[in-house]
Amino acid sequence: MLVRGASSAGVRTGRVVHGTGRRIRRATSAEGAGESGLAKLIELHALNSFGDMLITIALASTIFFSVPTGEARGRVALYLLITMAPFALLAPVIGPLLDRLPQGRRSAIAISMLARAVLAWTMAGSISGGGLALYPEALGVLVASKAYGVVRSVVVPRLLPPQLSLVKANSRVTLAGLLATMVAAGVGGLLHLAGPGWPLRGAFLVFVIGTLMAFHLPHKVDSAKGEQRAVMHADEHGPKRSRTRLRTVGPSVILALRGVSGLRGLVGFLVMFLAFLIRNDPVGGLPSTAALGVVAASAGVGNALGSVLGSWLRTRGSEATVTAMLLLAGLAAGAAALWYSLVTVAVFAAASGMAASLGKLALDALIQRDVPESVRTSAFARSETILQLCWVAGGVVGISMPLNPTLGLATAAGAMGLMLLWTLRSLFKVGLRGPAARPRVA
Repeated sequence: MLVRGASSAGVRTGRVVHGTGRRIRRATSAEGAGESGLAKLIELHALNSFGDMLITIALASTIFFSVPTGEARGRVALYLLITMAPFALLAPVIGPLLDRLPQGRRSAIAISMLARAVLAWTMAGSISGGGLALYPEALGVLVASKAYGVVRSVVVPRLLPPQLSLVKANSRVTLAGLLATMVAAGVGGLLHLAGPGWPLRGAFLVFVIGTLMAFHLPHKVDSAKGEQRAVMHADEHGPKRSRTRLRTVGPSVILALRGVSGLRGLVGFLVMFLAFLIRNDPVGGLPSTAALGVVAASAGVGNALGSVLGSWLRTRGSEATVTAMLLLAGLAAGAAALWYSLVTVAVFAAASGMAASLGKLALDALIQRDVPESVRTSAFARSETILQLCWVAGGVVGISMPLNPTLGLATAAGAMGLMLLWTLRSLFKVGLRGPAARPRVA
């Protein structure tokens, strides 16, 4: 009887898993994504996000949660210094290097996956000690992850089905990554119960699978057909030949990059400031871990909502979208500063997550719209570098500030207000010039 019951439960579980997998495959393959190959990229990106989250959980448990608050602030600051200072020097090389590999994009994705698999396995043996050897390995993971992100952004237009816009395709890819991250958070927490190295061993397995999946992307990903040097309009005075510098991509991209940089800095500030603030002085009468969980969940919901809203985003409204997101984030920060509570902080986290997600989709849309494909990889790499460094700058401010909720949140609101004014000034100028110029083939 017991064997029969277990067998019946196993069959039912198998049916549920099989049915869930079939529904996920239908969702990723909808609107022509299956035929174009975009569905395979969506699944690969979900796997990538899953593995990155497992590594993040392992590092957070060692650097943040395992030591007292004061010591944790020092450890996090050291982590940012050791990983981000070299990254600032290395990241500008990523774009030009990948520009020279237009026919090796699948290989580049596979290499980024394999590198993280090796590093995750190596870190699993050293993470329990939490020594300095962990930081160069974390830097390697960061560089490989950003290289994947750059190549993925360039690959999406090659796999775009006729039924989808670039923005909608990007939002679908991003949403799949966010959902995978949420699942990975639970799985990583369970693995961590077995030991600090087990989330990293799980990440090793995930990235090995991702390495193999990279070669199952369609061959057209590696096609260099139609990639030509172009002449871009740098300003209203006429075209200038592109030298793959970010300043040549046009006023709309620069406007969006400034705004999204401000939003990314706000997210870095939010992560560091609220993490230590709530750990030191829990809000809403909840234990610090529960309060942090509520804020983190709110930020995740906001990110997912931003990705969903990106499906309705129109490329011509991307500049206005970035401006609106700055306004939303500033208002939410101001409300949290005036009425500090768990509810207002959770709303602020959700608004910041949604603003950063939707703003990034708008920036990607402008880069894909206004920048020629021959130099688009460099544009993505340099914009990603700037956004990453802005996140770190915001995080450094969050670590350095006194743990006073009114002071910290009012500072965030003021920074968003200044960035909004700057963006409105730029938006007025871009509006007078008309739409962003289209690239012209030389």
